[in-house]
Amino acid sequence: MNYSFQFADVFAAWPLLLKGTWITIQLSLTATVLGLAVAVLCAWGKTSGPVALKWLIGAYIELIRNTPFLVQLFFFFFALPAIGLRWSPYTAALVAMVVNLGAYAAEIIRAGIESIPKGQIEAGLALSLKPWQVFLLIVLKPALRAIFPALAGQFILLMLSSAVVSVISADDLTSVAANLQSQTFRSFEIYIVVTLIYLALAMAFSGLFRLLQQRFLSYPDRR
Repeated sequence: MNYSFQFADVFAAWPLLLKGTWITIQLSLTATVLGLAVAVLCAWGKTSGPVALKWLIGAYIELIRNTPFLVQLFFFFFALPAIGLRWSPYTAALVAMVVNLGAYAAEIIRAGIESIPKGQIEAGLALSLKPWQVFLLIVLKPALRAIFPALAGQFILLMLSSAVVSVISADDLTSVAANLQSQTFRSFEIYIVVTLIYLALAMAFSGLFRLLQQRFLSYPDRR
């Protein structure tokens, strides 16, 4: 193989790569927080809500979990403007990511909620705790403690899936890489660097979620 590696053009564009990386981080963290909120509400509604609400949430979850993320992204960016709802690429990408994560995480959280023994809930009610206090303190926190590894994996997958938003011209890391490739034609070098950046982001997110688990969800040390 006579290929000559030339990383000079890639490293010269580090401000653009840094900007794209920052946008990817912003998108991923914002979508994680908002998507988790959506998931908790959906999980609560599916386990404790009225029948009509359970049906609506179930339909939403099945729709999102059984359609490609790319199609969902196109729906928010290309289809909704037909009825007058226009979003910037960044906003459309964020909404699509939140909606997608909300559906997947809702089922994970629902499984955690249903794993909590009924006796604990009855004990909370017997102590005159309000229903929302029982849900937050007795149901949700132990459920999150049990399912957090699965949730963290879903969050990291969402960050990696954010590369798809480049197809609607959102200025994320993959979009920056595609623009650099069209200018420099150094595809191999560019995507080696971008692969390493995504790997570093995945490891950083994993470390962050592990820290959050230890800080907020671990059992207290009784020694």
